[in-house]
Amino acid sequence: MKITPSLFASRNSLPPKGANSPKGGLSGNWMWLKFAVQNTMRNRRRSLVTVSIAALGTAGILLAGGFALFTYESLAEGAARDSGHLVLGQPDYFVKDEETPLQYGLDQVKDMRAQLLADASVRAVLPRVDFSGLISNGEKSIVMVGQGVEPDSEFSVKGPFLTVKEGDVLASDAKEPEVMLGDALARNLKAKPGSNVTLLASTTDGALNALDVRVKGVFSTGVPEMDKRMVYANIATAQKLLNTQKVSRLGIFLNRMEQTFPMQASLQKTYPKLTVQTWEDQAFYYKGVRNLYNRIFGALGLIIGVIVVFVVTNAMSMAIIERTREIGTLRAMGTLPGQLLRTLSLEGMVLGGVGALVGAAIALAGSVFLLIVPVQMPPPPGYSVGYPLNITVDPLMYGVTIVVMVMLTMVASAAVARRTVNMPVVDALAHN
Repeated sequence: MKITPSLFASRNSLPPKGANSPKGGLSGNWMWLKFAVQNTMRNRRRSLVTVSIAALGTAGILLAGGFALFTYESLAEGAARDSGHLVLGQPDYFVKDEETPLQYGLDQVKDMRAQLLADASVRAVLPRVDFSGLISNGEKSIVMVGQGVEPDSEFSVKGPFLTVKEGDVLASDAKEPEVMLGDALARNLKAKPGSNVTLLASTTDGALNALDVRVKGVFSTGVPEMDKRMVYANIATAQKLLNTQKVSRLGIFLNRMEQTFPMQASLQKTYPKLTVQTWEDQAFYYKGVRNLYNRIFGALGLIIGVIVVFVVTNAMSMAIIERTREIGTLRAMGTLPGQLLRTLSLEGMVLGGVGALVGAAIALAGSVFLLIVPVQMPPPPGYSVGYPLNITVDPLMYGVTIVVMVMLTMVASAAVARRTVNMPVVDALAHN
């Protein structure tokens, strides 16, 4: 009976007595790992294919997961920048439609703002006045949706959330009432910076009021439907149009996103008669995208994991079938099935570990490359402008992915090897 020479079949490659002893040094568990590494090098082409599949699978999971995390972070920051990390208002404001403007608005907000700003965690408190009605250029009237804001605070705190196409942003020290118009609305009205238009809306008393204003600028939000209707006005202009001193809500901007939920609980105790919502309660688009991406990338990760398991299983099956007689010889020489199973499992761990580390390096390099060489993504549904493609590098995601990939390959190797190492020695030696 001819035995193929191998590391397994060599008596010198067997662990010395006391290999499992904690004092065995290299002759202990590290010796088994050394055997596993050497065995993976016997068929380098097969090992290279297995490592490549594991690397591509790991890189695919990390790149897809990083893209999803970047999308979540961008949408979360955009939502918090738009509404504030927290939104304070009357309970009915969030659940009911107003029959008259500012029916559920906040009154006497000056003292409330001062109290909120006294907290070191609060960066800014911005009042908002929501209104709607008609806007006319004298010849044509169009339905509008407006927001009254404090210009200086709004644009300094929120940053460049609008793309100004023409003119300039609003200013608090304007001598006459001014507005900014969405670019599609401005085109429909044939208005440009310096043009005069008229705002028409119902007041809090139910009467109809009109106010002549000057166009200060034309902007784009990136959402075509909003650009057809959106009007920004000074909060004093909006209150004058509605004949009130109320505001619709207060947007509370914090120093850090992580302070959102603790601050919500604190403010709810301070203002028990009011409702405090988070940016996430207001961000319906964010919730929809997150739920969709969780399903898509979850399924993608599962598919990649299954592919890696099948490839590793196939590679280990080929290796074990080729070495069945060697395994029988080792069994005949006194090697325990558990020791053989450990070594074969370690081979899978080596292949999966090397592949996972290479894949992580590829994903990290791709993420850095996108930071150096910007790539612009096409506009998402409902938007008119694209966004830069970036991949978030999350250490926790990298660590979990690498560990899971290693565990998958170890389990796959152990499952394939179990039957062979437990085969009767006579049958293993007679295997062709």
